[in-house]
Amino acid sequence: MNDKELIQDFLARYKAALLENDVSDLLIQVKKELLEVHERGNKVIIAGNGGSAAMASHVSVDFTKQGNVRTINFNEADLITCFTNDYGFEQWVARALDVYADHGDLAIFISSSGKSVNMINAAQAAKKIGLKVVTLTGFSEGNPLKQLGDVNFWLDSKAYNIIENTHQIWLLMICDLLVGKAEYSA
Repeated sequence: MNDKELIQDFLARYKAALLENDVSDLLIQVKKELLEVHERGNKVIIAGNGGSAAMASHVSVDFTKQGNVRTINFNEADLITCFTNDYGFEQWVARALDVYADHGDLAIFISSSGKSVNMINAAQAAKKIGLKVVTLTGFSEGNPLKQLGDVNFWLDSKAYNIIENTHQIWLLMICDLLVGKAEYSA
């Protein structure tokens, strides 16, 4: 394929990811969950690895600022390195939840493959604490993280960029639903 054909293929896969996966009911459900969390005085905790961690940072700020739903993420280098050093990579998010989560909070875990052990362990820990769990995954529909969620967004793709960018669009759509319009100004 030449460059132009690659671009057209890339855009066609995005179009299919967004238009052939009707997640409207899930988006509305998560919006309602976020509003209930806010009304109870609880918070949202969002986590992921790599690009998904960057997405968690972006979305946590937007949920807080635009959506008025208190949201935190675990992307501080000192927290990650301290908890990873003390508890191991597979357990660091679960242990952070032990410290920061309160019964009634909502957790959102993002993993393109749905096989990230630290996200799986975090989802299990969240359930024990009494948190509802929202997952965003791709790859295999039966992935382990998706099996642990109360609300699950899944994309039938194995392409990281398609999955991650679609997850970001879905999360930002939830933010726009919280705000009540498709466009807003700061």
